[in-house]
Amino acid sequence: MDRISALRNIENALSDFESGEDELRETQRRVLTVLQTYATEFEAERDLSVYRACGDERATGITVVAESKTEATERVAELLDDETVEFDIKGINKR
Repeated sequence: MDRISALRNIENALSDFESGEDELRETQRRVLTVLQTYATEFEAERDLSVYRACGDERATGITVVAESKTEATERVAELLDDETVEFDIKGINKR
C-alpha cells in the first residue's frame, strides 16, 4: 500500500465515523489496520524493519519502524510514556 492509498483509506474511515456509519471502535480498527499494512510494506533507503509490541494490553499491537529491535523497543516505550509497562518486541516479516 502506498502513502496515497493509506491516506485515502484513513480519510474514508474518518468520513464514515463523521457520518455516523461507523462507531469509534470500528474507526480505530480500520485506521490501525491501514497503518499496520502501510508499515509492513514500508520501503526506505535505510535498513528499516517493522516491529510489533506484545505483552501488556497498552503495548500490544503498537507497530513501529526501526533499524533494530533495540531502537523499536525504545520507540514503543517512548510512545507509551510509562516505564512500568512490560512488553516484548517481535519483528514482522515483509511480504
